[in-house]
Amino acid sequence: MNREGWFAPYYSAYFWRFVLIILLGALTIFSASSLMYTSGFLISKASIPPENILMIYVPIVGVRTFGTSRAVIHYVERLVGHDTILRILSKMRVRLYNILEPQALFLSSRFRTGDLLGMLADDIEYLQNVYLRTVFPSIIALLIYAVAVISLGTFDLAFALLMGLYMLILVVVLPLISLLFTQKRQRQVKQERNRLYQKLTDAVLGLGDWVISGRQSQFVDTYEADEQSVARTDGALRRWARLRMFIAQAVVGLGVLSLLYWAAGQYADGAIAGTLIAAFVLVVFPVADAFLPVSEAVEKIPQYRNSLERLEGVETSAGDVPLRVEAAGNAEAAAQAAAALQAVQVSGQVRIELKSAGYRYAAGHDLSVRGLDLTLPQGRKIAVIGRSGAGKSTLLKMIQGVITPTAGSVTINGIDAAAYGERIPQLIAVLNQSPHLFDTTVANNIRLGEPGASEAAVRQAAALAKLDTLISSLPEGYDTPVREAGQRFSGGERQRIALARILLQNTPVVVLDEPTVGLDPRTERELLATMFEAMADKTLIWVTHHLVGAEEMDEVIFMENGQVEMRGTHAELMEKQPRYRRLYELDRPSRYLKDTPGK
Repeated sequence: MNREGWFAPYYSAYFWRFVLIILLGALTIFSASSLMYTSGFLISKASIPPENILMIYVPIVGVRTFGTSRAVIHYVERLVGHDTILRILSKMRVRLYNILEPQALFLSSRFRTGDLLGMLADDIEYLQNVYLRTVFPSIIALLIYAVAVISLGTFDLAFALLMGLYMLILVVVLPLISLLFTQKRQRQVKQERNRLYQKLTDAVLGLGDWVISGRQSQFVDTYEADEQSVARTDGALRRWARLRMFIAQAVVGLGVLSLLYWAAGQYADGAIAGTLIAAFVLVVFPVADAFLPVSEAVEKIPQYRNSLERLEGVETSAGDVPLRVEAAGNAEAAAQAAAALQAVQVSGQVRIELKSAGYRYAAGHDLSVRGLDLTLPQGRKIAVIGRSGAGKSTLLKMIQGVITPTAGSVTINGIDAAAYGERIPQLIAVLNQSPHLFDTTVANNIRLGEPGASEAAVRQAAALAKLDTLISSLPEGYDTPVREAGQRFSGGERQRIALARILLQNTPVVVLDEPTVGLDPRTERELLATMFEAMADKTLIWVTHHLVGAEEMDEVIFMENGQVEMRGTHAELMEKQPRYRRLYELDRPSRYLKDTPGK
């Protein structure tokens, strides 16, 4: 699907279903109109003493038939309509997921949580309403309009044109006026509600910080002020909706009076029987029911457009980054990667090489990283340090094949890292600073590393992560729920559960992306010791802001402005690089004083 394909693909895929829905909707209006017409005729006919009961028997049967058929056809129309739209909604959600999934490592930097929740819970819902509340009702109204004008034209062409004018006001003129009046306000309300959604989501996630800072009342005041602004605009829209409905009902009333006057004149001229006067007049009401929703349906167009723009914006952002799924599209490279992966599963050996690797996020921008040369044989352990924005995250994304280098190369066992595509988790596992724990049991959270793992394997991974004592103290052991986002556990305990997950995954390479951020010094030291011990035979790429544990690494790489400024073992850098030594003093003053003679 291309960018403009949020609607077009479904028109062709569900064309005959759409036709059926429209026909059923038109038949529902026809049955309702026939019911009112027959009822009016029956009431009028029954008021005149009939020569024979059979004179009103047929209208009685007609009333029953049209009354039943109206309900049945309307039910079938809703059943087919909602079934079709839910199928489309499912495909839209899958499509949105397929857009977001390859950007998993970029989501936090590209989108706010409120944006993602809004797209999933709001925008897709609006797009499903395009069909149910705008497209189908509008087409059915136009169809009924044409049938009504043609039917009246068989009796009186001039009067049919007059009634056509009334109906045109309901079907075209009033909806256009309504759209022009509400377009700006509808978009404004939608955008302001999206901002409120983001604001509230951020506030809930950061509720503790608001309370600690004592600024919760300030947040409430600003949020209420924003809500009042939305309420004022919303109030103007509601007032217009009431006025619009009054105008529409006035036009319907004028149509009823005109039809009553015309039918009476036709009866006086002997053109129609008197029993048809009520029949003609009553038909106006079900026909009007088909026309009245059109204005409201058209008013929703700005909201649909706003939702569509957000979804297209997400799709466009996905195209800005050469993601691994695109790089994996080369069949030959994918086949080579599959063969290389099989070899790794036998030997357990992985060799990562970066040769003059560089990456640029957008055309015309400077390289985020440049000239990176790095060789990591199996079992080598490196620490990559540097400030935020130094290029550490970009380096990790290239190694994981999430992005393809715009200069140089990044290979795993001689194959471009991006060619491995979705196979990369079999080679590289990642433990980041805030791993997510799902609201299920401890065992299930660990088993996420290898869904088919046995209970014994789960217990072994937990033991390696030094979780034995913790789990034995839990009320239900491995079956204890972790609660939402792992609230039952401390930061260090959550990281150990995530570590057990990584150990169960058992990849030859592990990326540690600042897993100890936010932990107290003692917990940090204990967790690092556990990691280094449990992953002694694995290749470690440890990204960090500071130098705790750097002495355990085979090599330390210091990055700045996308380049390697210093590299070497901890001992070499302490001896030869005054800058590194000063950083180590600042980061670990007590350890430095202890380890340095004469201090």
